[in-house]
Amino acid sequence: MTSTLAARIAAALGALAVGLGAFGAHGLKTTLAELGTTALWEKAVFYHFIHAVMLWVVARLEPLRRGPWFCFLAGIILFSGSLYWLALTNARWLGAVTPFGGTAFVIGWLWLALGPSRNATAPRS
Repeated sequence: MTSTLAARIAAALGALAVGLGAFGAHGLKTTLAELGTTALWEKAVFYHFIHAVMLWVVARLEPLRRGPWFCFLAGIILFSGSLYWLALTNARWLGAVTPFGGTAFVIGWLWLALGPSRNATAPRS
């Protein structure tokens, strides 16, 4: 994984978060309201977007901090992905998947806070 590829994936995931937020607010508004899952969709978008930004920030560090980057990616997929699916299907068993994504987010943040940062520099411009 190169820093450039990591940044491009992060940017694509950011664009996807914006698109899913708009789609939920407009295209799925009635469906989410009928299922009573609008708040789940909004929470999924919120965490997806925040961590897409963090993916981009981490991708811009030299050297690339792969561990936290992949934790945030896994968190988006598991946490936000399970909430998106839950919001659309109301399949409650998906709630069992969500904590694994949340745990990945926490591990990513702790890895950044406590992990070695030797040779890490500020984001490139």
